[in-house]
Amino acid sequence: MKLCNGRTVIVTGAGGGLGREYALALAASGANVIVNDIRPDAAHAVAVEIAATGGKAMANCGDITTMAGAESIVAAGVAVYGEVHALVNNAGICRDRMFASMGEADWDDVMRVHLKGHFCLANVLARRWRDASKAGNPVAARIINTSSGAGLAGSVGQSNYAAAKAGIAALTLVQAVELARYGVTSNCLAPAARTGMTQDVFGDMMKPPEEGFDYFAPANVAPLVVWLASAESSAVTGRTFEVAGGLISLAEGWQVGPKRDKGARWLPHEVGDAVAQLLAQVRAAQPVYGS
Repeated sequence: MKLCNGRTVIVTGAGGGLGREYALALAASGANVIVNDIRPDAAHAVAVEIAATGGKAMANCGDITTMAGAESIVAAGVAVYGEVHALVNNAGICRDRMFASMGEADWDDVMRVHLKGHFCLANVLARRWRDASKAGNPVAARIINTSSGAGLAGSVGQSNYAAAKAGIAALTLVQAVELARYGVTSNCLAPAARTGMTQDVFGDMMKPPEEGFDYFAPANVAPLVVWLASAESSAVTGRTFEVAGGLISLAEGWQVGPKRDKGARWLPHEVGDAVAQLLAQVRAAQPVYGS
């Protein structure tokens, strides 16, 4: 059974790495894939690769960081396939610096591609799906966002990237609640896989083994993406999945922990003891990557 048969899916950053594997797996599952990438040759190559195996795909180089670009991407998909049913927000960049050395452009570029890039396409599609639902048409739409372990726990030398990825995880929670009434789910991935962005820092650790299971192969993440993009995942929304090798886990996220309620305003000299009691009860945080 092909889980995504007849569904149209936009995959951003699909010219290589994780995005390419998502596009290939979605096409193999029966989806029409809009292969979006800022690199025309890379997007075209993936679309050709899909077509060569009998799948359906179109290359697209629209700008995900502007509303006009997002609208053009959706319009192109609708013109060819009639509708868009799912979005995989995968595109990203790194501009790694220690926080005290980070420049304004380093910060702005990462926020633009990750956070704004996640906003634009999802917003255009959310409006389309909302209007369809209000018109009485059934909607089974999916938003699949991409966070990172850096966004969930922090990462030394990546304050911009970690902040953007944490924002995406929070955005997913809000999308899930607000869009549920229209038949739209929103979930988030935090994958650990070998990509162009990991090469400089984790290249040696993530290199393919000479034999046996390739734990960091980006193809390992693709089956979860296919399932989340399908109609079968309708009961799952607002979740962040960490994926690595053959491991799938659910992140638990921020929750209210131990409490101390005085029932009146605290005096400054009382706060230290209260905080010490809270810290003695709270579960230890996951260490920041690289610390």
